[in-house]
Amino acid sequence: MKSSIAPQNELKFKMKKNLVYVAIFAIVMFFAGLTSAYYVSMGGGFWLKYPLPEGFYFSTISILLSSVTYILGARQIKQGKTTAFKVYIAATLLFGVLFVVFQFRGYQQLVERGIYYPSLNWSYPEILVNQGRYGDTVSVYKDGQEITVDGNTFSCGKKPLTTAEFTEFQAYMKNYALDQKAMLELRRKNLPAVSSNRYKVYFLNEPLSIKNGVFSKNDSLEFSNVDEIRLCQVANNVVNGRGQFMIRGDYGKDFVVYFKGEELAFKEGAFWSNGKKMSASAQLKAKETTDSSSAYLYVISFAHLLHILGALLNLLTVTIKSFRNRYSKENFVSVRLSSIFWHFLGLLWVYLLLFLNFIH
Repeated sequence: MKSSIAPQNELKFKMKKNLVYVAIFAIVMFFAGLTSAYYVSMGGGFWLKYPLPEGFYFSTISILLSSVTYILGARQIKQGKTTAFKVYIAATLLFGVLFVVFQFRGYQQLVERGIYYPSLNWSYPEILVNQGRYGDTVSVYKDGQEITVDGNTFSCGKKPLTTAEFTEFQAYMKNYALDQKAMLELRRKNLPAVSSNRYKVYFLNEPLSIKNGVFSKNDSLEFSNVDEIRLCQVANNVVNGRGQFMIRGDYGKDFVVYFKGEELAFKEGAFWSNGKKMSASAQLKAKETTDSSSAYLYVISFAHLLHILGALLNLLTVTIKSFRNRYSKENFVSVRLSSIFWHFLGLLWVYLLLFLNFIH
């Protein structure tokens, strides 16, 4: 079939298309390296797995719809229907923006579950809570019964706390989830909420009290600054819904941990494999293991998002030019080039989503 594009434009298209394919090849190799590193790292030790956030699925729908509208728009401009093309290209831009919005919504959902992005120095939290883990130094009794934790499930009298009971417990612990300045004010004021009759805090098995404006253990041994920091850390973790894991939720339901490809059980504050409690050295290694799984998730998805943002700028340019009537059935080279790259990024995201779904 003979092309309706002028020969000089067709030649320009072929030259620029080759450059687009070179860019696509480079991006493919980049993400192939990332996903390969993910797969290799996953089999090397402890690995956290959990469902992807809903926002990622909505963003997938958005980018697929954007590809559909781009295809329909390209057909319209080939036929010289510029008005219809403007509608479809504007819809493509809208769906592209929605992809970005839903991606950030997905990141927000991860943070709400206690899964944070790497810091600027690429450090990342551990899988297990190490600083301020409830029960190590601080424990709380409610109506004379100790509140215990296994995984992220808090119990009292061997019965898991109900949602209302745990909310009440969090409200109590919030009194101690303070910075140093606020902690000093707390000691001075001796707030009634802290001296609740229902709850009693124990630090290293000694009852906590506030006497003469000073925290003390068993009414005699004063708290050190380090002791106050530990108390604040424990309180903050309880307020944030963390027990023994950094991620929030129930083990086995909301998340699981694998070791060298094998799913582990978690009970009595330890990991179990094939019905046997793992060795002390393995438990220690688990405590020291960072959550590389989530770090990879953020890096892979955000790297793709950066490419989408670049493509969106190009798509915005195409949209503006379309409303200025710069395109016709004889001249739409930039539309064709833009569509090739945009469809590629859409297919790349689908691949990444499937990879993370079945591997992550």
